[in-house]
Amino acid sequence: MSINKSSTSNAASYQEMGAFWDKRDLAEVWDRTEPVEFSVNITSERKYFALDIDMSNWVSIIAKTHEISPETLINLWVQEKLSQQP
Repeated sequence: MSINKSSTSNAASYQEMGAFWDKRDLAEVWDRTEPVEFSVNITSERKYFALDIDMSNWVSIIAKTHEISPETLINLWVQEKLSQQP
């Protein structure tokens, strides 16, 4: 990360930037901002897989008990299984 990554917070790291914004609201520094133009590439980096309806229902129930989304639960399970592969 380059020195002085953020002109608003004067942070030299993402941790410093996070600490700065944890303590402030954008309204406090609005006068130090300036308009910018940029483009965004919104191509998805996700790939979808079909799941049996009964399994989908069970995943939803289990995810709800853990207070997370079904997508997050499935990603955690798949990540766990992949980390066990040789």
